[in-house]
Amino acid sequence: MNVQISDTNETRKTLVVTLDKSEVDGVYKTVVGEFTKFAHLPGFRPGRAPAELVVKRYGKELQDEFKNKVVSKAYSEGVEQAKIDVISLVDVEPGTVEAGLSAAIKFTVDLRPEFTLPDYVGLETEVQPTDPTETEIDQVVEGLRQERADFKVVDRTAQKGDYVRFGYEGSLDGKSIAELVGDKGIYAKAPQTWEEIGGPDGILPGMGAQLAGAKAGDKKTASIVFPAEFPAAPALGGKTVSYAIDVQEVRERVLPPLDDAFFKAHNVENIDGLRAQIQGNLKTRKEYENRAAQRRQITDALVVRGNFPVPESLIASERDGVLRQFIEENMRRGVPQEQFEQNKKDLYESASRAALSRVKVQLMLAKIAQAEKLTVEKEDFNKWLMREAMRSGERPDKLAKELGKERSRLHAVQQQILFDKTLDFLVAKATVKLSATAKA
Repeated sequence: MNVQISDTNETRKTLVVTLDKSEVDGVYKTVVGEFTKFAHLPGFRPGRAPAELVVKRYGKELQDEFKNKVVSKAYSEGVEQAKIDVISLVDVEPGTVEAGLSAAIKFTVDLRPEFTLPDYVGLETEVQPTDPTETEIDQVVEGLRQERADFKVVDRTAQKGDYVRFGYEGSLDGKSIAELVGDKGIYAKAPQTWEEIGGPDGILPGMGAQLAGAKAGDKKTASIVFPAEFPAAPALGGKTVSYAIDVQEVRERVLPPLDDAFFKAHNVENIDGLRAQIQGNLKTRKEYENRAAQRRQITDALVVRGNFPVPESLIASERDGVLRQFIEENMRRGVPQEQFEQNKKDLYESASRAALSRVKVQLMLAKIAQAEKLTVEKEDFNKWLMREAMRSGERPDKLAKELGKERSRLHAVQQQILFDKTLDFLVAKATVKLSATAKA
């Protein structure tokens, strides 16, 4: 075997691995022997058929297996002889692979970049206070009351916090917009819907403000100006639509009293117990948010310190994942496919930048894990299984069984667990300071 190596760039190499005739013939003989062992040919017991008949009978399948084994042998032994740390196989050019001839096979590979880790212990992180304020606790108490509010019909004009039931029909230049919006008919006409006065926008942007002061039985006209980009109904983007409004009912939000029934519903005995419960929950949430913020700050710090070349294949793979996730999330929000096409270049460049940062962090975390002898233990995997089972609603044993059948997915899960464990290690070793805003 002969191996010739040439550089494409700092992390990509091409290997031309040449197997001489005897090596190629050795693989061919092995493959023919394997096929002969299991061949079923008329007049011959398994394993007894002449080789030439086996080759004739299983020609294409045998040749494909022979070629695959030659390429596999060339790759594994060529990489071993070249003593390189391959992170991904980019391309294979097998050339001519035939019995009785030597074979020269060209492999394009990306290598794991060599770099020196920067100082990663004691990275500076900033956190927010975790002790809840009395105002924050008051806001949660009020929110809990809002959740259990009753809505009673009132015979007065609508005020902030009220809900108004109304019907509507839209027109543009005196013509119904039904044809304009097509299958988005909800923007053209509805016999009834609800809108909160002073609350977040409902179906029609800004309608709540126009209903303030309205009373049951009122009929009025409201002009709704749609944003220039309105993904839910693109045809209305930038247009001003006139809506004929029929006000049907006004309901007032009535908050429940802080009584025994309210406390019982929250598994506490009194207001002090409720506030103590809220305080604990808020503190836990703030601690979680601080930890998430520290992880982000540490990954940002690693990206800044990661001054080394990154394999193109890893960036491409990560970029595809970033783009796929972005498009899926936005399509669920109603963004049309045409918009992605219009912004294709910007999306690609943004995803490439994000992918570069992610890959740098992953490579550095892998090297830190190796330096600190961090590994994925059975307990780590079991914790991941339990979290995933709770998220997906599947049984942990079923998830484990499915993963066992998909080696690539299992490897990806183990890698992610290791990255998370390494990030937790870095958070534990980080220096922590209180946010300047919090001090003020």
